[in-house]
Amino acid sequence: MRFRFCGDLDCPDWVLAEISTLARISSVKLKLICVQVLKEQLGETIDYEKILKLTSDARFESGDIKATVAVLSFIVSSAAKHSVSSDSLSSELQQLGLPREHAASLCRSYEEKQSALQEKLRESSLRLTRMSCLSWRVDHTLSSSLLERVNEPLVHLHLSVTDTGHSKPVTVTVSATKLRVLLTELKQALEMMNALN
Repeated sequence: MRFRFCGDLDCPDWVLAEISTLARISSVKLKLICVQVLKEQLGETIDYEKILKLTSDARFESGDIKATVAVLSFIVSSAAKHSVSSDSLSSELQQLGLPREHAASLCRSYEEKQSALQEKLRESSLRLTRMSCLSWRVDHTLSSSLLERVNEPLVHLHLSVTDTGHSKPVTVTVSATKLRVLLTELKQALEMMNALN
């Protein structure tokens, strides 16, 4: 069976195995643990002491606590990554065997932080280079003793590319035909990125 929060793939076996661990604690405590996990996902510090207190009555061992934090981290980050609504996430978690109250409390926490989590994931996604500045110039040669073919414009692109904090200039010279191809491919790439978001 395929799940949207898993990217329309099967749910990983380890997540299935830990659903029963999540069901061992109350829905209220699950929500409070989820709040701590979301804080960590958003770059804040997680309060492990609070999680230990919340799981003490369920007699969780350290492995169970780590597994709970890991599975909650996977569920909320994967759901945010795939833009899954809280209603859909709740339904899918119930299909995996999580009780309705538990799924509802987890999804309430997720819904409150979904947009912030998606923004954080966008910021931390792998990007090797970023363009910080662009300027261009068109040269149109009317005649030349060195060139056989003239009367074709050349476009000079001057980019400033930031790579791991250092900015470096990049200059590209292309013909009008190649520039049209480049613009078409950039437009298609932008449409694909927008479709994914």
